[in-house]
Amino acid sequence: MQLRPLGRSPLQVSPLCLGGNVFGWTADERTSFTLLDAWLDAGFNFIDTADVYSRWAPGHQGGESEAVIGRWLKQGGRRDKVVVATKVGLDMGEGRIGLKSARIRQGVEDSLRRLQTDCIDLYQAHKDDPDTPLEETLGLFARLIEAGKVRVIGASNYTAPRLAQALRTSERLGLPRFESLQPLYNLYDRAVFEQELQPLCREEGIGVINYYSLAAGFLTGKYRSQEDVRKSPRGANTIAKYLNPRGLRILAALDAAAERTAATPAQVAIAWAMAQPGITAPIASASSLAQLGELVKATQLALDTETLALLARASDEP
Repeated sequence: MQLRPLGRSPLQVSPLCLGGNVFGWTADERTSFTLLDAWLDAGFNFIDTADVYSRWAPGHQGGESEAVIGRWLKQGGRRDKVVVATKVGLDMGEGRIGLKSARIRQGVEDSLRRLQTDCIDLYQAHKDDPDTPLEETLGLFARLIEAGKVRVIGASNYTAPRLAQALRTSERLGLPRFESLQPLYNLYDRAVFEQELQPLCREEGIGVINYYSLAAGFLTGKYRSQEDVRKSPRGANTIAKYLNPRGLRILAALDAAAERTAATPAQVAIAWAMAQPGITAPIASASSLAQLGELVKATQLALDTETLALLARASDEP
């Protein structure tokens, strides 16, 4: 497995990151352990989660995914083989929200406890907090790095102006900078990243670990009608928005590209993301070994220029 540097940090990560949002939710603990073992056995080392996963599920409080990963790590012999990324900042209830120092202090201790580790490899601000000065957030992150509780910091869901401001703040104050960005980016959701964030990340050497690489599963081709969407646990809120003429045009192009390459639409969609300039490691999740196998095969798929052009034309905004 050819690892890639994450930004300018010392972290070396696999070219695809396994999303942990399903652990303890649509993948129970036993299935999650099987998936994590298979991911490691296939030569991959990058896992992403967040403290808030999966608070949205009935009866869940948040932290379920981290706890599953922690119990998996506790089995021994795994910790030094994986790069564990988690996030802080979204609403965990009881006023636990945002990026103020006190919130991050509590959040990191809770995540360390659930993950059953003494250091988080990549700790990310899950969402920009405009009500908290960047100096406060970055200063606290710096102290966590000094204390050995965090190795590298990253940003998620930041706009280009705020990411640039954060980078300038780190440079001005001599603080560690965000080495990665986790934006929404896939074959359907292209415009914001490509027009605003991609140039900044390439210029500043920021690693990009885009989420929703399969557009919540839409780009697998499983959802082609409203009836299909209703079968998904997250269909009404996430997948339905893709089911429109442009989305169907993209699916048709994926079908054609899959036939050309003897692959599946999901493999093509991930391979497309991996081929985009500035992308370090797209994030994709799997809730079965069959889905995980799709992800692994996607990393072995090289798309030629004609296929990339076909996908680009189909997904261009009208």
